[in-house]
Amino acid sequence: MYLHVPFCKVKCLYCDFYSMPAGEETKDAYARALCRAIDAADPLCDTVYFGGGTPSQLGTVRLTAILAHIRRTADCEVTVECNPGDAAALDFRALAAAGVNRISMGLQSADDAERRALGRRSDAATVRRAVEQVQTAGIANLSLDLMLGIPGQTAESLARSIDFCLALDVPHVSAYLLKVEDGTPFAAMQEQLALPQEDAVCDFYLQTVDALAAAGLRQYEISNFARPGCESRHNLKYWRCEAYLGLGPAAHSFLDGKRFYYPRDLQAFLDGTPPIPDGPGGDPEEWLMLRLRLMEGVTDAAFAARFGAGLPDAFWETAARFARQGLMTVADGCAALTPTGCLLSNQIIGALLQTVAQA
Repeated sequence: MYLHVPFCKVKCLYCDFYSMPAGEETKDAYARALCRAIDAADPLCDTVYFGGGTPSQLGTVRLTAILAHIRRTADCEVTVECNPGDAAALDFRALAAAGVNRISMGLQSADDAERRALGRRSDAATVRRAVEQVQTAGIANLSLDLMLGIPGQTAESLARSIDFCLALDVPHVSAYLLKVEDGTPFAAMQEQLALPQEDAVCDFYLQTVDALAAAGLRQYEISNFARPGCESRHNLKYWRCEAYLGLGPAAHSFLDGKRFYYPRDLQAFLDGTPPIPDGPGGDPEEWLMLRLRLMEGVTDAAFAARFGAGLPDAFWETAARFARQGLMTVADGCAALTPTGCLLSNQIIGALLQTVAQA
């Protein structure tokens, strides 16, 4: 289950997610609306993810009340995204007692000038204190977000940010390339941004892959790195094209082979407006597109088990061509991107999907 929390105290300059500031009454009403939607669906969940927006803006009492409405397996992974600036107001011991066993926190950079350039509202020292607060509460599974291609970023400042994560002994890091989205403040000021050159950003990505691997955080998806056993089970469901239920404005779902979503409209969700059908999902092209994001890659056997026949010869011929260029590995009926291939993933995956569509 994915629960979208569309509240932020301040919106970051690069963000195009659906979020807004809200008062306490609105947050109370939203928590009640989520509980009603959960009760109506009544699924048994093996992962729960509070995303946003800023889920930590709901506070301890609301988050635990919502969790009390969710039927969960004994080993359910429960993740809450947390802004470091909210941590001091949260009771992580109470969250852990309610079932929260994973925290995802936005670092982006340990360089305070880079954080200010992104519009982040806390400094690196606040992030450090927040991480230590989570760890002291007994929640060991903690992820930090890094951003690559930040205005003013250098290889040296990135190295310091990576070292910051490693010094805090977090078992999971997500590293995303900054993308300037239409309609964001960054888009309006793009010409004034001191963005690193594309070649430098590619080098930053490979630098991150190598540094995290050397510290024992294995790359398991294009943008995600973890110690063994600390991979995000929730996000793996997306990439393996498994079923999930999303609740809240802008949340998407994939259940029983069908996709549906809630519009980006807080009042509509509060009013109980039902989600909008979005057609069937999980076809061979979509399955491949998602699975190829994983460093485990795709296998002929897994494709055949799902769709009744193996991948076409043209798929393997195309994958072999990319392998000769160092962009993929192909062995024993498995094709996977290399770290260098991840930088060209859209083009590579697109070419591979075309072989399946034409088969």
